[in-house]
Amino acid sequence: MAPEARAKSPSLVRLAFGVVALAWSLAPVDAATARHARSQKPSPAPVRHLPYPELELPFQISGGQYAPVAWSEIAGWSADDHLAAYKAFRISCRPIAAQQKPPVDPKALGTSLRDPCRIAKGLELSDGAKARAFFEEHFLPVRISRLGEGEGFVTGYYEPIVDGSRTENEVYKVPVYRRPSNLFVRGTTQGSVGLPNKGQVFRKIGRRKLVPYYDRAEIEDGAIAGRGLEICFLKEQTDLLFSQIQGSARVSLDDGSTLRINYDAHNGFPYTAVGRILIERNIIPKDQMSMQKIREWMEQNPNEADELRRQNKSYVFFREVQLSDKDEAVGAQGVPLTPGRSIAVDKALHVYGTPFFIEGELPIESELSKTPFRRLMIAQDTGSAIVGPARADLYFGAGLDAGKVAGRLRHNARFVMLVPKSLDPGARGRKMPVPDARPSEQIAKLFPQTDPLKNPAKPPDVTAATNAKPAAPAATPPAAGPSQAPAVQAAAATPVPLPEPRPKVEAVSPQPRHLRRYRHRR
Repeated sequence: MAPEARAKSPSLVRLAFGVVALAWSLAPVDAATARHARSQKPSPAPVRHLPYPELELPFQISGGQYAPVAWSEIAGWSADDHLAAYKAFRISCRPIAAQQKPPVDPKALGTSLRDPCRIAKGLELSDGAKARAFFEEHFLPVRISRLGEGEGFVTGYYEPIVDGSRTENEVYKVPVYRRPSNLFVRGTTQGSVGLPNKGQVFRKIGRRKLVPYYDRAEIEDGAIAGRGLEICFLKEQTDLLFSQIQGSARVSLDDGSTLRINYDAHNGFPYTAVGRILIERNIIPKDQMSMQKIREWMEQNPNEADELRRQNKSYVFFREVQLSDKDEAVGAQGVPLTPGRSIAVDKALHVYGTPFFIEGELPIESELSKTPFRRLMIAQDTGSAIVGPARADLYFGAGLDAGKVAGRLRHNARFVMLVPKSLDPGARGRKMPVPDARPSEQIAKLFPQTDPLKNPAKPPDVTAATNAKPAAPAATPPAAGPSQAPAVQAAAATPVPLPEPRPKVEAVSPQPRHLRRYRHRR
């Protein structure tokens, strides 16, 4: 060994020992870091099983959509007369708060109105600010509309005042019938008050046979005449028709007294709007349609009016109610209506007593005016033509003036439903699991989810799905050049095959393997 090499050997040995010591000192740290990294591996995402389980929604309104809003986002909320709405709400709360064990209600709000109604029952308010604070404290505003629409639809109704007589004579010859004894509705008895305004209605023949009840034309021709069903007699069939459409009427009798009649039953046929028929026949323009226009046309065309009226096969039977001239009409909830605060809603979807704030531009002052309408209304009535989650009939009172306003209302409006806080949709909705992320639109078009057993049709090609230009024919060679886009497009235009079921292969016993030994030479 050279002298220089012998001189450097001790330093090299010391350097080697230092590297080894450093490696041993870092080894525990690296091992701990690796163990920590292994322990911190992200947990796999939970596997969802198809189909997804049925999840309980906060509350569900068939055919409707809703979204919570803030009170400050409701146009006209702070300027409304909340005391008037509170008084109407307390009227609806009388039968609600009196319920001890109400039946299970399948509607969205169910029996949730009992809590605010019991509070309002013992709370006498005389100040609008306190009434507003009551609604804001016990309710949550939810904007509601039909699925896929932003606005609802409102019409108006009133209580007609018509002339009549207890006895038939040359002037008063149109009978107002009470419910016949042979009218049968499943699930009800003859003692039931106020039969449903929708559904099938039958006529009993003998003990067991049931047939559909008479329609309007048959009843007007005398099918049930002479059976003692007449409550009173009116002058014109038009007076009876409008009384049936409104569901109630005040009959000014020829002896000076007043008779009050209210809806009791119907004959089972769906309601057909005569105004719609006049629009379809180009007799009255749609923008000019009103109850006054219909009445004027019927008075000027009595023969055509008979045929038009009979297009509406629905017929309403009444009952006499003991109300004075100062009392308002009674709605389907069984409580007196409040002009300007009561509405009729779809009974199949909503609960009586529910507050609705309705906002729109309505022809209140005149036919052409657009009066701002921002008012809290209470659901207290229903009607056969009132269908949908954001559909309401606004009650304007009794008499000719109320009829003029109600008759020209057929307009869009925005609905906000007040939901009791016990059904907070936001709090309950936050507990619902979020569904899996949807694939992109292009991926969904490239790989349509079709069942080959149910739909054996040929899947669409990629070019049609992506709206691309059709590829060149296979026989035409691609143009020479650096770009290969036509070739790629032709390749992408081929249809994507669906996965085929795996063929069933029978298991085959393995054959014994013969091993050969080789001797390797060294």
